[in-house]
Amino acid sequence: MLFTPLERLIAFRYMRSRRSEGFISVVAWFSLAGITLGVATLIIVMSVMNGFRAELIGRILGLNGHLAIYQSAGAGITDYSKISLQLSEIDNIIAVTPQVEGQVMATAKGQNLGAVIRGVAWSDLAARKPLWESLQDDTIERFRQGEHVLIGRTMAFNLGLKTGDSLTLLAANGRATAFGTLPVRRTFKIAGLFSVGMHEYDANFIFMTLKDSQQFLGLQDRVSGIELYASDPMMIESARAEITKIAGSDNRVFSWRDRNSSFLNALQVERNVMFLILTLIILVAGFNIISSMIMLVRSKHADIAVLRAMGATRSSITRIFLITGSSIGLLGTTVGTILGLLFCWNIETIKSGIESLTGSELFSAEIYFLSQLPAKVDPYEVLSVIAMALTLSLLASIYPALKAANIQPAEVLRYE
Repeated sequence: MLFTPLERLIAFRYMRSRRSEGFISVVAWFSLAGITLGVATLIIVMSVMNGFRAELIGRILGLNGHLAIYQSAGAGITDYSKISLQLSEIDNIIAVTPQVEGQVMATAKGQNLGAVIRGVAWSDLAARKPLWESLQDDTIERFRQGEHVLIGRTMAFNLGLKTGDSLTLLAANGRATAFGTLPVRRTFKIAGLFSVGMHEYDANFIFMTLKDSQQFLGLQDRVSGIELYASDPMMIESARAEITKIAGSDNRVFSWRDRNSSFLNALQVERNVMFLILTLIILVAGFNIISSMIMLVRSKHADIAVLRAMGATRSSITRIFLITGSSIGLLGTTVGTILGLLFCWNIETIKSGIESLTGSELFSAEIYFLSQLPAKVDPYEVLSVIAMALTLSLLASIYPALKAANIQPAEVLRYE
């Protein structure tokens, strides 16, 4: 056995300090609390950041293709039907959706705001799962008839609109006249409202049929781009060469990673920095373990000398104090892990409770783009946090344990 029953008995008795050693016990409790809070905080923060990243990517990919094809000169793609048919035959590609995109000014009831038009065929709405799942059958039918648009619930709230109301759109790329270029102005009926759970889309995007958008933006028989949806977004790069060949030299292909590279890099950097910063909490708790263990060793000089005189070896003394210090880390890590997991599994309830008590909003959708606070627990990440905390606790116990093992019984007992 690594530790004998006697060594464990002595170690656990040393953990329960007597009244005369109360300060040592206080320091040990602070060490325990520090490790508990450090482990719990690390698990909570990393889980929230994992959930935040997964939700954002999921919603971005739900409304935007995994691969997109655009004309190099920005003039639009003319032979999009032929290209779409060829692309749909590629393995792993489950949907090919030509679309028109442009910026407009939306006006209703005396209020104006900037918006983005997405023109798609009504049948291609199904490829955008978050959007499709938020629509009713009658909404889809009205949209299919044309002259109707879909707007987000946040935009509808900001403009004071509801289903069946009229919305006026003003496009900057207007028609040429004798008096110059005049912006195109057109009024559409609202077929219905959508909510994809991402504030940026719910507040700024307007969907209309492909034909209406081509006429409104003056593209006629062209589209702004073609978006492709894959069965596995992570494997999309394997088909990129074939897609690029079909698209032709006049068009450029962008993956979802290309279009969101800055955003994804920022998330990864923020995640790494937060992990390093929060690790310092556990590191400080480790220093507290060193302090409490050194004080414990000093207060137990006589006991250690007696044990050595009775035949205890240096390695046995070392193991006793390793058990004492490591037990603090083990207990703190266990409690911290349980608290962190419980917090993550009930994070939305806890957030709502804090908001009701404080009367303030902790998680603004306008800032964080999501309507709910997500948390995704990664088992491997939790195990790495546990391993790191236990390792630091063990390392913090080594020096005091070696110091105790080097006590000379003859010199100590001479003055007892």
